[in-house]
Amino acid sequence: MIYLDNAATTLRKPPQVIDAVVAAMGSFGNSARGTHEEALAASRVIYDTRCKLAALFGCKRPDHVAFTCNSTEALNIAIHGCIHAGEHVISTDLEHNSVLRPLYRLERENNVKLSFVPADRQGNIDYADFERLLRPDTRAVVCTHASNLTGNTLDLACIGAFAHEHDLLFIVDASQSAGVLPIDMERMHIDVLCFTGHKSLMGPQGTGGLCLRGDPDILPWKVGGTGVQTFSERQPEQLPVRLEAGTLNGHGIAGLDAALDFIAVTGMETIRAHETALMRRFYEGVRDIPGVTVYGDFTHERTTVVALNIADLDSGEVADALAEDYGIATRAGAHCAPRLHRALGTVERGAVRFSFGWMNTEEETDAALAAVREIAR
Repeated sequence: MIYLDNAATTLRKPPQVIDAVVAAMGSFGNSARGTHEEALAASRVIYDTRCKLAALFGCKRPDHVAFTCNSTEALNIAIHGCIHAGEHVISTDLEHNSVLRPLYRLERENNVKLSFVPADRQGNIDYADFERLLRPDTRAVVCTHASNLTGNTLDLACIGAFAHEHDLLFIVDASQSAGVLPIDMERMHIDVLCFTGHKSLMGPQGTGGLCLRGDPDILPWKVGGTGVQTFSERQPEQLPVRLEAGTLNGHGIAGLDAALDFIAVTGMETIRAHETALMRRFYEGVRDIPGVTVYGDFTHERTTVVALNIADLDSGEVADALAEDYGIATRAGAHCAPRLHRALGTVERGAVRFSFGWMNTEEETDAALAAVREIAR
């Protein structure tokens, strides 16, 4: 199988990630639930991972890195914890349902008002629209760093400067960019950065988190055991335990710790250059094939996603043919991005998404290109 669905999850992990998870499963106790060596071993690795993530994202304090199961949980914590009844939020048409559904829920249940910066047929936005949509009751900007459908990126520094100028909270979904695009929370004025560990960070599934700049007023989404302040009826106020009720996924975090070491040693720029070269190789080959329509803007910084359709074929048909006849794994359908599909005009049949990762090769890329060419005949 040629795996080209890395935007969903990286299938092939660095060997040291697997080794770290296995070692943790044989040695970790429950972090912050004891002073014996097994509990301390888990605590040390979890804290080490917080430090590495803080350094990667330009977060000044490791204790302001809170772990979750994935970016969806992190976004729910951020959105439900920071936005109050009756306030106004600006978002964009590029968003994944992990942003949209929490916002829509607040709209229904808490009378939160929503405005969306529209996307054009290439999936681009006009940054002047943020100023146009600003209102006196605007509380926050919530947006993705990179579209999971087209690979287009948003200029976080530009949006962050707008949010900072107007004293707005800036919440960012870095699901598609963490580990492959540079992020600096201080320079970009990001207040809450939400990430997942199993995509470009190359860690295990079941890992993710959020990083907080300063100490934003964020209510816990869930409450419960923390291992500290047992007699308090309320969730502790200090971070990160304010947002970490229950046992952490220590085994998964150990794998994420090893993945961060792999990225640091290999170099994020080296990884990005390899993945981008494969994406460009594929894009340059498919864009002129008769009957193939490619979505997104390939003239600016982007992730390594190429979304396309072939003639009048349904995207599911194409993905099935790729898997069954050519042994190529891709993602078809709507990709949890309903607003962007409406903007692209692909609501009825979705799109076929090819996404390239560190473990992919030129030979695999060429095989995928040849398969698209044959299907399009």
